Amino acid sequence: MRSSLALLPLLLAACTATSTALQTADAGDALYARSFGAAHPATLLVVLHGDAPTEKPGYQYAFSEDLAAHIPNSRVVALLRPGYEDPQGNRSPGERGLTTGDNYTLDRLEAVSASLRKLRARYPQARLILIGHSGGAAMAADLAGTRPELLDGLLLAACPCSLPEWRRHMKARIPNAPFDQPVQSLDPLQTVGGAQLELRAALVVGADDPITPPKFSRAYAEALALRGIATDYRVLPGKGHEILDDPEVLSAAERLAAALPRKG
Repeated sequence: MRSSLALLPLLLAACTATSTALQTADAGDALYARSFGAAHPATLLVVLHGDAPTEKPGYQYAFSEDLAAHIPNSRVVALLRPGYEDPQGNRSPGERGLTTGDNYTLDRLEAVSASLRKLRARYPQARLILIGHSGGAAMAADLAGTRPELLDGLLLAACPCSLPEWRRHMKARIPNAPFDQPVQSLDPLQTVGGAQLELRAALVVGADDPITPPKFSRAYAEALALRGIATDYRVLPGKGHEILDDPEVLSAAERLAAALPRKG
């Protein structure tokens, strides 16, 4: 189901293409990264995985490889968030936290933004789209508001974008978890005022998502729209929380890449 908001300009350009998917490990970045796609891209897409409270995240790599194969002349970089270890034993420096909405803090955001700056410098002619799933989406939204110069497009999948309300929701779902402890994380709804007006954004959420129900994504989509930022908000019928590999998320990334003006 597509959920339309009266104030939301929609990104309608579609793109179907193929791309080579050459995998490398980006050396020199503070955070571990795995890259796929063109060596001299027109579009750079950076992927942030979710909080992964019970496992080591690796699903972002498969999604990134698939994405690079679909968007022509693109490079897709999957970052391992601060303090996380992937299934192959690669680890990014920093503290992982309790995964209760406590790790979207200024220091962790700065670690991600440092990698984004290096990627911007490495690929100066590329438009940068930041993609986040779940907790990674909250971080991506915070970066759009606090480091707006680093990105041109934003794609959020299953976002806990209204942080205090989401933490209360999770406390009700898991009463024994410390979701009621104070945190220093930034709330995307409080940082949205810093997002650049030229930003193009898309939000995708499962209609049956028990972790991040649609109301949290919708609140952020409405906040973007009130700033006049072109935003595409979609609710996927029958889908739950693990939607990063859903074709609709892939299509949303393709539409963003097609809609962004080229540099140079």
